[in-house]
Amino acid sequence: MTIPFSPPSNIPFKEVRIPKIRQVGIVVFPGVEIIDLTGPMEVFAFANVGLQRSGACTELAYPMEVLAATPGPITTSCGLQIIANKAYSDVHDSIDTLLIAGTPDVSCLLCDPALQDWVRAMVPRVKRLASVCTGAFLLAECGLLDGLSATSHWDYCDRLARDYPAVTVEPDRIFVRNGSISTSGGVTSGIDLALSMVEEDWGSELALLVARYLVVFLKRPGGQSQFSAYLTSEATRPELKDLQAWIMLHLNEDLRVDALAERLCMSPRNFARLFQQETSMTPAKFVELARIDAARHYLGSSTLSIEVVADKAGFADPERMRRAFIRQLGVNPQSYRERFAPSDPYSSRAA
Repeated sequence: MTIPFSPPSNIPFKEVRIPKIRQVGIVVFPGVEIIDLTGPMEVFAFANVGLQRSGACTELAYPMEVLAATPGPITTSCGLQIIANKAYSDVHDSIDTLLIAGTPDVSCLLCDPALQDWVRAMVPRVKRLASVCTGAFLLAECGLLDGLSATSHWDYCDRLARDYPAVTVEPDRIFVRNGSISTSGGVTSGIDLALSMVEEDWGSELALLVARYLVVFLKRPGGQSQFSAYLTSEATRPELKDLQAWIMLHLNEDLRVDALAERLCMSPRNFARLFQQETSMTPAKFVELARIDAARHYLGSSTLSIEVVADKAGFADPERMRRAFIRQLGVNPQSYRERFAPSDPYSSRAA
């Protein structure tokens, strides 16, 4: 099949004269989460295509092998089978990048002492060791995360912190890098981590090309939350749930506590208490996150000016929006837009 993925002629990575071949190994096992495997693989695969079609490399820059206890078919958590190229025990040479995939059933990761011994033995021969999703549990079980910060799928972070108290768990992070060891959050965060590796190896132009072809957010900041926090705060009481929906449709209105309490015919104090009890956040934080989410949509899907975006999202002025973005996302609105610009200067014609 011909892939319509053609880098333009003026991309700086074309100027690289010495190819950088980086062997990638991805460890899998029965019950593996398939996107933990295929997400990073697609990033590296499209980087290969871009580099070859640009003339920067004549061979694969990222040759990949899927490693398991034995070669052959592996049934993933969704029931689809994949094929492991090689037994991990047969790999003794250096690997540039070794990824540990995750699984909804963490016990799948922890029931193979031979795998743990092999991972420990490979550490000196690996330039980059990384986990995707719950793959962090294997690194933690091997003692490789002791004294380090790490993350995993948000729903498993409490267990990771409980089972491995020597690890500082950061549940909201997309990925965490500690020198040569990295951990990434839930499922698709493996794509973010792989994109950051491509950018590290070849520069932002190639990473941007790959991200835009895969239709994903380039360089989602590692410190950004794994999910839109307000989407996880849905109230159970019908009147509060209706109010939340109304807020998201009326971001330009007066959304102070007094005004919201009046809509529900409650005292401000009682309303604020009930809202926090139901959603685990204050009304003011909910409003701010809803406005941020609306602003992110406009920044990522339009060419509206920052001033117009601030107005449409319900912020009083661009400076207030900027402070909210820094506080909640760790990036300002302009940086957010630069990382996910709506325009696409790259051609998608077939080569």
